[in-house]
Amino acid sequence: MINTLAIANYRSLLDLVIPLANLNIITGENACGKSNLYKALRLLSETAQGGVIQALAKEGGLDSTFWAGPEKISSAMRKGEVPVQGGPRQKTARLRLGFSADNFSYSISLGLPAPSISAFALDPEIKRECIWAGNSYRPASLLVDRAGSMIKARSNRQWEVIAQHGNNYESIFSQAIDPVKTPEIIVLRDDIRGWRFYDHFRTDSDAPARRPQLGSRTPVLHHDGRDLAAALQTIIEIGDEKALDQAISDAFPGAKLNISVQQDGRFVVELQQQGLLRALSAAELSDGTLRYLLWVAALLTPRPTPLMVLNEPETSLHPDLLPALARLIIRAAESTKIWVVSHASRLIAALEQADECHSLRLEKNLGQTQVVGQGLLDQPLWNWPDKSK
Repeated sequence: MINTLAIANYRSLLDLVIPLANLNIITGENACGKSNLYKALRLLSETAQGGVIQALAKEGGLDSTFWAGPEKISSAMRKGEVPVQGGPRQKTARLRLGFSADNFSYSISLGLPAPSISAFALDPEIKRECIWAGNSYRPASLLVDRAGSMIKARSNRQWEVIAQHGNNYESIFSQAIDPVKTPEIIVLRDDIRGWRFYDHFRTDSDAPARRPQLGSRTPVLHHDGRDLAAALQTIIEIGDEKALDQAISDAFPGAKLNISVQQDGRFVVELQQQGLLRALSAAELSDGTLRYLLWVAALLTPRPTPLMVLNEPETSLHPDLLPALARLIIRAAESTKIWVVSHASRLIAALEQADECHSLRLEKNLGQTQVVGQGLLDQPLWNWPDKSK
């Protein structure tokens, strides 16, 4: 599980280093940078999926994602003594993303390519990638070092070249896989690929979760919730059925969840609520009720993940359901690192009751996203391998 996240030169995140606990809440006013932080984390996850360059292209290219302010904001600018102004850059512009963990840590640095006649001349290049042992980077702890097109790995006390002419548009997770020479790359790749992002559950009248679906064992709910019925049935059969029943009764006292299997093998979600003579199918449930069931399926997964990111989970939920959702999230944080982006004060207050909760409030100062109350001594120890370049 990661314990520090570092981002530099990405949109409003000029230089942000934040600690992560088992349960993390990200709050703040509109336009303070919560979405940028969320997008940066998704971009970091794309390194292990082989799509980091394509993800940047979808955002408008590297130029449009770079920090748009001055290279350095002086104390006089912050105090308003002088206007905010730029000047000639002293360092080459780089977008940097990284995280640290107890076993292996990782960073990636992206920049603009040299002038070229290629039709892909605007594609960003991966300038540096590093994996090191432990939380804090130092040259002696470096295990894999990629500089430009050369990728090398440490073998005992010597460096061995893994690729002399690697592709600058592909991460080491795509082109330096060797279970003997680079096992740490495989470990990190699999961990990052296991990160889950839930930010858009469909609950409209045509949502797949409302319709009968062919079911197969589903230990991980799809990010849009299309396989809800199969995911809930998987929890019943190989997961924690008792926790599932408790989550339902916590939100809907007296209710009982059932997954009906039709003759053609299609699964249907049914909720028998107190006072009703028949169970309601998923097609009949309110948006809020269906969304709560989706969160139940996601959070009670029989296959815990190193990191689960929930973006505004309060959407469409009645305020009375938020305490039950909070208890569900707190329970999931016992086995998974949870990241919650939320505006709902009632949900935030309930989550902050957990012992392991770490609440971060963001603010924007002169266009730069910062953590409220975080001083230099409050930041986790973090060093970029190529900070001087």
